[in-house]
Amino acid sequence: MAPHIGILHPGEMGISIAASAQNSGCEVYWISEGRRQQTRERAAQLHLHDARTLASLCAECPIIISVCPPDAAESLANDVAAAGFTGIYVDANAIAPQRTIKIGETMSAAGVSFVDGGIIGFPAWKPGTTCLYLSGQGAAAVADCFSAGPLDVKILGSTIGKASALKMCYAANTKGTVALLAAILATAETLGVREELFAQWKRDDPVLPEQVQKRIQANTSKAWRFVGEMEEISRTFSEAGSPGEFHAAAANIYRRLARFKDSGTPPTLDEILAALTEHSRLSRSRL
Repeated sequence: MAPHIGILHPGEMGISIAASAQNSGCEVYWISEGRRQQTRERAAQLHLHDARTLASLCAECPIIISVCPPDAAESLANDVAAAGFTGIYVDANAIAPQRTIKIGETMSAAGVSFVDGGIIGFPAWKPGTTCLYLSGQGAAAVADCFSAGPLDVKILGSTIGKASALKMCYAANTKGTVALLAAILATAETLGVREELFAQWKRDDPVLPEQVQKRIQANTSKAWRFVGEMEEISRTFSEAGSPGEFHAAAANIYRRLARFKDSGTPPTLDEILAALTEHSRLSRSRL
């Protein structure tokens, strides 16, 4: 009998995780109750089994994987525990390891086997682009569900919080750097030296200005998701004894770009800079 896995919820990343599980011989279930039409269409394309309700999903699937916005991680885990689930629960969300440990303790107290997960990379449609890191006692059983790829899986041991810590440190560089670049351009724009900055960057590296612009543009439609992730990284750093203020500021940068959520066409640089500098313009107008 093919293993049954539940995915909460099949967004852009979650649906690719579901596809890799199917590719490895698993039957994948989801919940249609309360989901948007876009999510329903993704699930239909992959012919996921609709459990309709969380209670039904918990009864049907011995393994459940949570892929949701960071702020919903605890509430979703609590809902699963309250539904009487007693299988393996994988929290694969971008949250601080301290939160992961707390969720793990709650789930363990409810009789649930908890696995810490951290996803690094793009939605997993191509081999070698995305890795699911796992830590916890049940990690091997989860890894077996993705043996055929294209999602790569690596086990980091049995310590809860380790996979989340790696995710936080990795994203602190990738997404944090994009936020820093956006802040630099916004400041240069406000001070009237954007073109001069581009000219200097071009002297250093002829392709750098274009690369910076493309990196920022590529992240605008997902900026709304990165707000919470930057806040989680800030918490991770602070509780590890490192300054967390930079990534708290990065959350503010992404918050200003959240208006471009799900935009079909990437915004122009001028549109991006207008969103980033709006607060500065309003502040100056009150002087």
